[in-house]
This record gives sequence, C-alpha cells and structure tokens, in this order.
Amino acid sequence: MTELARIWEDKAYTSSPIEDCWYADTVDLGGWPQLSGDEEADVAIIGGGFTGLSAALHLAEAGVKATVLEAQQPFWGASGRNGGFCCLGGAKAGYADMKRMFGEAEARKWFQTERAAVEFVGDLIDRLGLEVDRHSDGETMLAHRPKDFAEMKADLDHTRELYGVEPELIPPDQLAQAGLKGPFHGAMRVPLGFALNPRKYASGLAQSAKAAGAKIYGESAVTGIEAQAGGGYILRTKTGSIKAQKFIVATNGYSSDNIPKWMKGRYIPTQSSIIVTREMTPEELSAQGWTSTQMCYDTRKLLHYFRLMPNGRMLFGMRGALKHTVETEAQNRARVRADFDAMFPAWRHVETPYYWSGFVCLTRDFLPYAGPIPDMPGGFAAFAYHGNGVSMGSYSGALLADLVQGKTPERPYPAQMRHEPRRFPLGRFRRWLMKPAYALYALKDR
Repeated sequence: MTELARIWEDKAYTSSPIEDCWYADTVDLGGWPQLSGDEEADVAIIGGGFTGLSAALHLAEAGVKATVLEAQQPFWGASGRNGGFCCLGGAKAGYADMKRMFGEAEARKWFQTERAAVEFVGDLIDRLGLEVDRHSDGETMLAHRPKDFAEMKADLDHTRELYGVEPELIPPDQLAQAGLKGPFHGAMRVPLGFALNPRKYASGLAQSAKAAGAKIYGESAVTGIEAQAGGGYILRTKTGSIKAQKFIVATNGYSSDNIPKWMKGRYIPTQSSIIVTREMTPEELSAQGWTSTQMCYDTRKLLHYFRLMPNGRMLFGMRGALKHTVETEAQNRARVRADFDAMFPAWRHVETPYYWSGFVCLTRDFLPYAGPIPDMPGGFAAFAYHGNGVSMGSYSGALLADLVQGKTPERPYPAQMRHEPRRFPLGRFRRWLMKPAYALYALKDR
C-alpha cells in the first residue's frame, strides 16, 4: 500500500483542526460505512466533498453506477468546514490575465460560468428540497481604504456588463443605515449568491446521492490506482478495492502528490481559519451597528470574510498560518480574534468559543481545473477553487459527471477550466512560496 504524499504537517490531516468547529453542533459527520472487500462500479470517485458528491449524484441520477471513497468521512474536509459563501469566484486570475491567456470571448465566458455555478447550487438546493439555513441577498464587498471604494465605482459598469446584474453601491455615510457599520469606506453589493450552512448542504448532497443509487464509503482512503491491461482501473484501500472503468479525483486541498502521480506539484493547499461567536442579543448587535445578514468580505489581498448568521452568531474568517502545529494554531487563533476585535470593537467582550482551520487550494495560474488526467484514459480530476468551492466545486462535479460519460457539457465549460495546471517549483516544499506572497499582499494591503 502506498503512503499518501502530502505536503503539510501530519496534524493538518487529522481531526484536530475541527475539534471546535461550530458546524459539528448542527450536523454529524459519522455513520458512513468503510469499504470492506472487493466491489465493482462504472465510476469510482476519490473524495467525498462538494465535487465528489455532486458528481456521484448526477451520475447516479443518469443511471451510472458510482462509488465514492472518502479517506475520512464525507464532507470532513473543506466542504464541511468553510465559511458557507455560495458566491462568485473560483479563480484568482483577473479579467486582464484571462484575456491575455485565452482571448476576450473565453475571458467573458468565465464570468458567465461563475454566475452559472452560483445559480446551479441554488437550483440544486431547491430541486432536492434541502434545508441549509440559507440567507443573504448576494454578496457585499467592503472597501477598507477610500481608494478601494473609488475603484468599485470605476468598475461598476464592467461588473454590470460581465455578470449581467445591477450592482448596488453603498456610500460610506450610508453603511450604518444598511446595518454594516465598521471601519469601512463604502461597499458594493452584487445580487448573486447566498450564504448557507455548508455541512447541511454537503450532507444533503450525500443523502441525495445515496438515495439516487450511489454508494458512499468513509474511512476508505485510496492508496493505489492500478491500470488494467483490458482497460479500466482498480482503486485499492486498506480494506478493499473498487474495480471501475473510469475514476474521478475530487480531493482538492486534501490531495496527495501520488494519487495519482499526475497531481504532483499542480496545486498548493493553504490554510484558512474561522471563529464563530456565541449568540448575540439584539442589543449587542445594535451596539456595534452590524445587523445585516449579508455575506461580506473586505478588499484586502489577505481578505477577511464574515457573515452574521440568522441565529445571531457572527462567523469571521481569514487566511491561516503557513505551518500547522499546536503552537501556530494557538497563535493564529489569537491573530484572528485580534482582527475581529479591531473590526468590531463593540464586541470585544463577546466570546468566540469556536475556532477551526482547513485548506483552500490554488494553482500556479490561479485557475480551477476540471477535466481529464493526461495519460490515464478514463481518469478525470477537478480541484483548485481558490476559496470558492461551494459554488465552483459543486458545479465542477456536475461537469465531470458529463465528461466521464462522454457527454459535451451543456453548462458553460470555459477554457480556464480546461487549462492543464502547470507544476509549481520546489516540489514538496512549494507551500513556502506562499511566505513571500503573503508578505507582498500584506504590504499592498496597507
């Protein structure tokens, strides 16, 4: 059996980072059986997050025999611990870079795809009848410097044109009236997207995929993929195997460099961290002047993202540490809390009993990938949603469900998602490339 070649400290891949995750109070992770013995499927799926579960659901609904193999429990990874923002995003590359790489038509198609991904999740939730604590009318970007609000105003027509919606500008003197009082210099609301409990959503996907006929196994890490002489593959775990004609890799930031070897160096996992407050009273909310349930983020490169949930708890997240040890997690928890206190000083007395961390996933060109694995006929992968996996991960799973069946996707499938990710330099030490990048971003945020 092959050991998984992962590039972070071992502790980051245990349950330690989510011991104090608030979502655990709302949805139980456990209960999915371990693969035992040898089975067959049409498609084997490695990874039980948004991408893998979406692929399994759509394959099962099409009558394809799909089996999900999850190393821990379904939605244990980023899908069960993110900020709950179903919003525009999926790439960090900007319009100008996309235009340079792929031409204007494909650059514009990407922004249509962002919108399509958000609408896809909303439609899926409605179709499946999932209860996910949905709230927020679109997303709100808050300017942390006056020049950022000036840029919002300058980009208003471009935003309107690319997404086909009418953004709303909120001048600085109207933020308090909008329930968005804080150290900000204006805002822009784009009426696309919504917030949710990601673990409730992922659990609903898993249950729906199972009901449609998919098999889902937990505690079943894939330790080897063997090509068969007559076609197809055998995916092995410590307790069994799946023989399948085709397979999908849907492990995102929790990928390994050797399952399959093509993944090596094509992604960087980097940490994001979240705190959640106790429930606050209406008086405490009014004291800060923050009463909006909009999902929000600021204009920093090292951004903060936050939302007041319907139960009166505030969720507040930001980029995490570049190491994962007991010491660095304690330091990072204090750093997140310090930024929270600076942004919301009236809540300095409010306890934040919940803190957790997990991986987002980047590629060298800051673009997601959803497509075939070269030199492995019938192998497909999707990963690197750059912190926006609720929408783009779910959408990518549906794309792969089409591709693995040999269908041309009916949904937008732009060149950005078909572009094979280049490898990073430095091999297994590549995450240290984030250190100078973070230093540069911090400088730009001043």
